[in-house]
This record gives sequence, C-alpha cells and structure tokens, in this order.
Amino acid sequence: MILRNFSSILFGLSTIGLLGCASIPTSGPNTSQVVDQASQQKQNFDFVEVDGHVITALGQEPTESLRTQFDQPESAAGGTRIGIGDAVTVSIWEAAPGGVFGTTPGTSTSQQTGESSRNITLPEQIVGPDGGISVPYAGRIHAAGRTPFQVQQAIEQALADRAIEPQAIVTISKNVSDTVTVSGDVVTGARVPLTGRGDRLLDVIAAAGGAKTPLYETFVRLTRHGTTVTIPMDRLVSDPAENIFAERGDIITLVRNPQTFSVFGATLNNTQIPFGAERINLAQAIAKAGGLADARADPAGVFLFRFEAPPVVDALGAPALAPAPGGKTPVVYHLDLRQVGSYFLASRFPVQDDDIVYVANAPLTDVQKFLTVVGLISGPVVSGVVISKH
Repeated sequence: MILRNFSSILFGLSTIGLLGCASIPTSGPNTSQVVDQASQQKQNFDFVEVDGHVITALGQEPTESLRTQFDQPESAAGGTRIGIGDAVTVSIWEAAPGGVFGTTPGTSTSQQTGESSRNITLPEQIVGPDGGISVPYAGRIHAAGRTPFQVQQAIEQALADRAIEPQAIVTISKNVSDTVTVSGDVVTGARVPLTGRGDRLLDVIAAAGGAKTPLYETFVRLTRHGTTVTIPMDRLVSDPAENIFAERGDIITLVRNPQTFSVFGATLNNTQIPFGAERINLAQAIAKAGGLADARADPAGVFLFRFEAPPVVDALGAPALAPAPGGKTPVVYHLDLRQVGSYFLASRFPVQDDDIVYVANAPLTDVQKFLTVVGLISGPVVSGVVISKH
C-alpha cells in the first residue's frame, strides 16, 4: 500500500513537471524557441543566419568619415589670415629722411635707424568690426580676411604718393580669429591659433595638451559649418587620410565613450564587458565572457542582438520591418558553433557598441533542472516511506 502511494506521488510529480517544463527557471529562450519565434508571421525582428554573405555585408557598412564629409585641398597652407578682433602691429620704413614719417639727418630719436632712412612702429591695434585698421596718411586699411603680406601691400600702395618709397611690415601680435577651439572632458581645453604652414587635427589636439584617456575609449567630434562628424581617435591616428587640416572656427571635442557589449545566457560571465580596443569580433567577445559553459551551453544557439540601419538591412536581404525608434531595425544574428566553419565566421563578425550576445541553454539542461527539483521533493517522501516500513 505504501509503495503504491509512493509510485502515485512520483507519477504525479513527473506529470506536473513535464507539463510545466516551460516554467522551470532559465536565463532565456532555448535555441528552438528563438527559431520558432523568428518563423512567426508577426515577428518584430529580423532573423539572420550568419554566413559569408552576412560578413561581407557588415564589412561594407558605411562609417562616419572626416575625409569624405569635409572636402579639402592637398595642402591648407595659404598663410594666416587676419580676422576681426585680432591685434596687429604695423612698421613702416621710408627710403630717405624728409618724408611723412622721416626726420632730418642728425635728429636725436630712439627710432632713428640711419641718416638716410627712417622707420616708425605704430601702436598695436585691434582689427575693428568693419575689418579695418588705421594707418596715418593712408586712412582706413581693410585687413580682415587678408594675409599680413596682403595688408602690407595695401599700406604701401596707399602711401605711395605721400611717403618716400614706403615699405611696411605687418605682424599679428594676438591671433583670436584664426583659431580652433579644443574642448572635452578628456583634454585640457584651449583655443589654439593656426599657423601659416597648415595644421592638421592631431597637431591642434597635441597643442591643446593631448587626450588623457586611452585611444580606444576616446572619440573625436569635429564641428564645422554646422556639420558634426564623430570618429574614434584610434582611427584618426591610424588612418592618415582622416587627419585632415583644421580650419578657422573649427570646434574639436574629445569625448570618452568606452565601447561595451552585454552577455547573457550559458556563458561563464554574464555582465557588461568593455571592448578594451577600438574593435573586437564575436569570437573575442565570447572569450571575454569566459567562453561557453560546458555543463549547460548549446553551441548551436549563439545569438547576437542589434539594431541595424536601413542600408545594412537592405544589404543583408532581410525583410523590411517597421523600424524601432531611431529608424533602425532589430536584428537577431544566429551562429551554430557546432559547425567548424562558424569559428572562422565568428572571428570576422564585428561586434558593435551596445550589442547583446546570448548563448542558449542546451535542451538537456531543463531536464536536469527538473530532475533536481523532483529529487528535492521526493527525497523527504522516500525517507518517510523507509521510516514507515520500520
């Protein structure tokens, strides 16, 4: 009688457990559940099996580029131009005394340079809102937008009928207009004046003190004429073509933004993990998570969740779905690591910031969990049966 009751109890537990297998705690859907949901007509994500075509399509994904966004000549060296607010100094020479700036020979003066020549240095002056500076006997000379040499020529031409063979030298004593602003939370902020030889972005960043964080965590954001482009600083350093010439009025902002991905499921480490480099692939991401857990992972169920831009979805040949906020489409990539070739695909599959990597549990894992639960429940029952028999 007791044994018959015990068998009935075990049968009841087994029936309930099998019927409620889906209720067993788990870290997420198993492989078949993900595939089944992907095949439903009302799916809200694209399901993509990773193969060589997918790797090629992802490799062609357009990235922001300073070189393509901002067209520039081969050289930006064209001389520093004077701007409104700059401070300039003008020195004028005459070939002989007796001119408008001259004195008679023998006159005692600290500015006397010889008996047959005379020079005068005008006080430093700020280029006015009208873009001009004042020169005695020449009037108002337009300086804004011109190089010092061009202003020098304009002064000499204006004085040609008044002074004796005048020659002028114009220097910028304080440059506030032909500058680039460098700011950000990882750099010493500064307004860097441009030189006449032409300065590239890395030159300007270095003049401002350089970045204070690792290259792979630092991004360079260039704002010019109302357009902003952001690229990793590591690419700015490694690709000379991206290191374009700086221009007047540029705003360079250095931002620290560690790239991370999240890992869930049957791996040894479920957490958010930093890249630790400018770019990593899926094989490296799984390795950073400690690899697949041998006791419960399903190597056929490796998934990566990501929001993709419409051009990428088109390149993948995936169905067109209603995009998520931001205009991007949710995509689930599937990789079967039981196939030897999949490891090569994983080593070429690029991981992006905010990606989610999920490894499904093996089908047997749920059965093991159920048997564990049955053991916890039936243990006291068996003990009670043994006690009753005695």
